[in-house]
Amino acid sequence: MTFKAPDSLAEQIAHHLAERIIRGELQARERIQEQKVTQALNVSRGSVREALLILERRHLVVIPPRRGAQVAELTPHKVKSLYALVIELYILLGKAVAEGWQIQSDLAPFLAIQQRLQESLQREDINAFVETSFDIMRAAFPFADNPYLQETVENLLPAISRTYHLALERRKSEMGQFLNTFAELLQVIIARDQPRIREVLIGYGEHNCQLVLAALAES
Repeated sequence: MTFKAPDSLAEQIAHHLAERIIRGELQARERIQEQKVTQALNVSRGSVREALLILERRHLVVIPPRRGAQVAELTPHKVKSLYALVIELYILLGKAVAEGWQIQSDLAPFLAIQQRLQESLQREDINAFVETSFDIMRAAFPFADNPYLQETVENLLPAISRTYHLALERRKSEMGQFLNTFAELLQVIIARDQPRIREVLIGYGEHNCQLVLAALAES
């Protein structure tokens, strides 16, 4: 496949490398050699360096002094730390939607996402399922109207995606469980039941965290 240079070259290089890390094609602690990436993608070394800095901010790459970039290790401590934060961010978004929706059409994007998730489940398409699941958060951003929350979540999404892939590759049945949880979450959001929103999302996050930890132990 030919790599096509887009408008934001560094971002596109970062996306290309992130996909390889998320899918496990690049393993933890594997060195990412700038020269090889430059030659493989036919781009400048400066753009590759900028892309690696983007990936460092997104917690997929570490750049130790004088040692070059390498894929960040996914440890149990990092997984637990990530989910402790992510759960609270999800709760903020869930509560914002519950407080902000006014008419049925406000919920239409979430129902459309629910349908796309179902279609991905039927195809057993993990990549599409994970990416579509993140559309839930993006649909919630306008209700929160908080640029700091949005930026934080967007920067964490690649790391979250990496954990989702790790868990779902081993337990595809969990996609159905996710759909059930999302359906329940929609109901409690419609009811504006904020305590229950928190309970559902804490349960979901803790369950996912345990799945990822189990997958790490098996790998």
